[in-house]
Amino acid sequence: MTRILIPSGALGLDYDKAALARGVAMKPDLIAIDGGSTDSGPSYLGRGVSKYARSSTKKEWKGLIEAARAAGCPLVIGTAGTCGTDSTVDWLLDITRECLAELGHSARIATLKCEQDADVIAAALDTGRLSPLPAAPEIDAQTITGCEHIVALAGAEQIMAALETGADIVIAGRTTDTAIIAALPLDRGDHAGGAWHGAKIGECGALCASNPQSGVLMVEFDAKGFTVNPLAETAKATPETVFAHMLYENSDPFVLHEPGGYLDVTNAEYQALDDTRVRVEGSAWHVADTYAVKLEGARIAGYQTVLMATVRDRHYVANAQAWVDDILVKHAAKVADRMGLQAEDYSVELRLVGMDSTLGTLEQGDVTPNEAGVLCIVTAADQQTANEIGKLMNPYLLHHPLTREEEQPTFSFPFSPAEIDRGAAYEFCLHHVLRLDDPMDAFRLGVIDA
Repeated sequence: MTRILIPSGALGLDYDKAALARGVAMKPDLIAIDGGSTDSGPSYLGRGVSKYARSSTKKEWKGLIEAARAAGCPLVIGTAGTCGTDSTVDWLLDITRECLAELGHSARIATLKCEQDADVIAAALDTGRLSPLPAAPEIDAQTITGCEHIVALAGAEQIMAALETGADIVIAGRTTDTAIIAALPLDRGDHAGGAWHGAKIGECGALCASNPQSGVLMVEFDAKGFTVNPLAETAKATPETVFAHMLYENSDPFVLHEPGGYLDVTNAEYQALDDTRVRVEGSAWHVADTYAVKLEGARIAGYQTVLMATVRDRHYVANAQAWVDDILVKHAAKVADRMGLQAEDYSVELRLVGMDSTLGTLEQGDVTPNEAGVLCIVTAADQQTANEIGKLMNPYLLHHPLTREEEQPTFSFPFSPAEIDRGAAYEFCLHHVLRLDDPMDAFRLGVIDA
């Protein structure tokens, strides 16, 4: 049997310390935690930084270092620093060294770096080793070399290699969410289908249980399957909560693709062992003919300036869409007249916050609020141009009337100056897989004794 303790869905979200202590007392074979994802957009990968506060990351990571030492097991993090670039692996390595020094401990640390050389990936495109995933954008060598950062998603094989160094702590760059959990059970010969399925269920900690915010989860793997055991006092797993997690961030509730193969849970059976734990057997792992890893790349899409105004006059709130539509037409004409720019040279969005800024045309119902926020997003080729276009928008958001017959209204800016330069805006531009001859070909493993 292999016990994997998962403190939470991601480092930086905090965890139930009492539940973690119960997990440590159960003597896990490994503590695994995710460090990030693409959930918050491409900027973090584009800039190579973490979305989580350093202070929060350090406090939680220090607690997990102590927990792993108390349990006598390795501590593994995947997708370190949100995006898993080399810079965020180094960022967490520095935090780890600080924590060890403050605790008076020493440790062997393995780093798994996943960042890719753009020229190498462009060459892989030429040789046919790069393949698009469904709905992937069209790319060429210029697209690839224009990326600020490209990472490959490591699988279980790369995590196994890191653990085989005898590391107490593994800091991995971009990994699949499941790899850090599945690696040790697979390496020990536990049921392969159960290893991958249990890893998928456990990837977000207690999100597969009745108290998802508690975070802490123990998954026990063996020769036939796995058992899910949430450890917070108020958390319970049921067959329904466990199976439901196969739907999380997955287009198919029965099939999950990973480096080296795919998981099929069509024949899996879920059994409640008691009012807290769920047993799962019958999952199947299918080995692929070739080994491939997914690539993620982000590039600068432009530079942005934003403005915000609030509208409270009921006449304007009730006719807000017509108002912003008119502003966009008049603003575009002014940009063309004053700056000589056409629609293809920049973009301007006016989002009605509090009305339909989230769902847009998918919004249901016709409820008019008391007031609306108007968010203007200007994107242009450089920051100076974006700011100038934003300044041309300024008078419209402050005084533009619905009709010529109306008195000039006055709305409200919450900030002065109203134009706020956001800097570079990024976009994901790779949704492809890279075929490898050896699982370690795209990855670099280092060992540090600290």
